[in-house]
Amino acid sequence: MKKSNYDKYPHIEISANNNEVCEGWIAINEKINQTIKQSVKGKSIIVIECYQGIDRDELKSSLQNGLQHAKWVDVESAWKAEKEIIDMVYPFVTDDAIFGYMTSLTMSDYFDSEKLSTLRSEVDQVEQGVIVLFGHGASLVSKQIDLLVYADMARWEIQLRMRKNQVTNLGIQNSKASFSEQYKRGYFVDWRVCDLLKRELMNRWDFVLDTNKKGSPKMIEGKLLLSALTAAANRPFRVVPFFDPGPWGGQWLKKNFELDPSAVNYAWGFDCVPEENSLLIKCNDIVIEVPSINVVFHEPTSLLGEKVFNQFGAEFPIRFDFLDTIEGGNLSLQVHPLTSYIKEKFGMDYTQDESYYMLDALPGAFVYLGLRDDVNPENMVAELNEAQKLGGRFDAEKHVAKWPLKKHDHFSIPAGTVHCSGANALVLEISATPYIFTFKLWDWNRLGLDGKPRPINIAHGEKNIRWERNATWVEKNRLNLLDVLQEEEGIREERTGLHESEFIETRRHWFTKTVSHHTKGGVNVLNLVSGDEAIVESPTAAFKPFVVHYAETFIIPAAVGEYTIRPYGESLGKECATIKAYIR
Repeated sequence: MKKSNYDKYPHIEISANNNEVCEGWIAINEKINQTIKQSVKGKSIIVIECYQGIDRDELKSSLQNGLQHAKWVDVESAWKAEKEIIDMVYPFVTDDAIFGYMTSLTMSDYFDSEKLSTLRSEVDQVEQGVIVLFGHGASLVSKQIDLLVYADMARWEIQLRMRKNQVTNLGIQNSKASFSEQYKRGYFVDWRVCDLLKRELMNRWDFVLDTNKKGSPKMIEGKLLLSALTAAANRPFRVVPFFDPGPWGGQWLKKNFELDPSAVNYAWGFDCVPEENSLLIKCNDIVIEVPSINVVFHEPTSLLGEKVFNQFGAEFPIRFDFLDTIEGGNLSLQVHPLTSYIKEKFGMDYTQDESYYMLDALPGAFVYLGLRDDVNPENMVAELNEAQKLGGRFDAEKHVAKWPLKKHDHFSIPAGTVHCSGANALVLEISATPYIFTFKLWDWNRLGLDGKPRPINIAHGEKNIRWERNATWVEKNRLNLLDVLQEEEGIREERTGLHESEFIETRRHWFTKTVSHHTKGGVNVLNLVSGDEAIVESPTAAFKPFVVHYAETFIIPAAVGEYTIRPYGESLGKECATIKAYIR
């Protein structure tokens, strides 16, 4: 097999002075001590603000032992009691095994007002020397902040630590809780609370700590990091992909991207989910890892465009990921919630409309999509419940339409449509971002990789199935849509994929020469679906030429405006293809 050129560690490079970045606790403490000594006299306050998931013990011991200070204050001593916090977050965590409700809480809600008042008095009484305020919500304790250090962490790393029982959720000692419980609290509560505070603090950061690797911290000056985020929002870039095994996972990603050969499989490849991916920033010889959502928070209009930002806020609404069933199994039979349902039940403003782009497929591959014309809703739901309750078999083909597929087919799946990719396909899933809202109807009697049954959501699912979306509807709406919009020598542009009810539009370009594109004021997300290499360029030299490789997803910020793509390197003289998604 040909060696993969897929870049698993893409980065943006910025120039920096040697003193603007450092690594290791000795250098970090020295830099903070030197800075606070030079900048203030008399009483001074260092705030160490933290994101959920950081290694609190490592951070505290390393900084407490290395920073020169007169008083160290662990601000979480002023938080409410654990029982109060559990009761406070319950309406957002709920009793559901998977789903909660998007929280309206803020970090200040975690503090006990009397304890906080006492803590503030203690800080006010110190007249001389350095005070360190440490912990989640440290920035809320004192109006005086002479140095603000933010300890950040990417969501994927947090999830890996949750699986190893190495972290707790905000305000509770639950390191031994199941991954699903911790993740649900993170997704619906902790990350929302931390993100809200992060956005308020970003422009005040003096230093940012990269805490993603235990024992190997790095620190970057806040202004330099913000300039890097601004640079990313004005040129093409990629986020750092991550991969995960699953009960139906296949072997394509492992073989073609040269992933860990000892892994049982890789079911998912998250190539563009900025809420969970990282962004790597190379400064001299030091690579800083930050959550890629920081670009959205800092530069929402440059990245998303004014219209998209006004519609979605500081969220990245387009998601690209891989679903690998080659030499694997079927995905679960599933449906996504309708917009009204996801708003009412979970507090989300939009739902997971999606599509399956077949990046590769073996002979005999298929997709379940829509219901059979003769489906009986009551019978189907009854048989689903019976199979789930008794552990029996559910005859999917009795109720659900099944379609053959081939490489480069593109199936639209608006919310409410029953669907499932079958075995032996490599799906590039192009969808809206609320990615955990999958209601599994049937999982083929499988266990998860942990040996336990995966949660099934028939009760949620049946309330969201659009029963009129049957085989006739699928054919009538041409959900494997293909319209040739433009054709000339060396270039063919096609509209492909998404149904008119979905807010994402897609365009595929086949090309042997330069193709002109324009963001038209909105973010573009693309993947090189055919060809070894292509190069993205600015007609006005507004950014450095950007090389992409087969199957890589890349982001073109709205601020880029006009750009071109052409075959490059090994693809010169050959035909390439990109699929581009943007908000209608």
